[in-house]
Amino acid sequence: MKTALVTGGGSGIGAAVAHRLRADGYNVATIDLNPSDTEFSYIADVTDRDQIDAALTEIRGALGAVTILVNAAGKEVFRRFANLSFDEWRRIIDINLHGVFHTTQAVLPDMVEAGWGRIVNISSSSTHSGAPFMSAYVAAKSGVNGLTKSLALEYGPAGITVNAVPPGFIDTPMLRNSASQGNLGSIEEAIKRTPVGRMGKPEDIAAACAFFISEEAGYITGQILGVNGGRNT
Repeated sequence: MKTALVTGGGSGIGAAVAHRLRADGYNVATIDLNPSDTEFSYIADVTDRDQIDAALTEIRGALGAVTILVNAAGKEVFRRFANLSFDEWRRIIDINLHGVFHTTQAVLPDMVEAGWGRIVNISSSSTHSGAPFMSAYVAAKSGVNGLTKSLALEYGPAGITVNAVPPGFIDTPMLRNSASQGNLGSIEEAIKRTPVGRMGKPEDIAAACAFFISEEAGYITGQILGVNGGRNT
């Protein structure tokens, strides 16, 4: 049985992905600052390589080599660019981009040794459209898309596919928190601007991840699959 690691698996999209992969028959471990109540849930900061390596040592001991990775950990900040401190900028880049660097680099040896691997990076639809007051987040997630394409070329010969899923307007705790602070405008108006007429669900993103991880998707790599209800086409 293959083993998957989902970062940011304590809530929102990460939790939905972990649940879907368990239902699909994989061993699943999660890493998050806030652990879930599921088995094989580990506390680790994706910006700290030592914490990632320590968690992976435990995961490998319990479940074996990790050949599936979903990078779903993320954080956003809303600030006019002129008022954005470098510490805020650096923290957002650390979590959203450097975190992907750390976890991906840490698990790649397992995949290379197995001659098979699946990496799915959760980016953002804002990389297509831009977003005011979110320059650090959009820059970091755009970096994730670029990293995805480069790794797909580099590791395709090793049997590893690397793809990205940029979510659109997804009903998650992070989105609800941002909306409650007045950062996103009216949710009802956003739904009206969405062609399919509803908010996305974390399970919509999990379904896309499950497809990329499947054997049927073995000839698909370096792709950016938007799951956004038609908001970005």
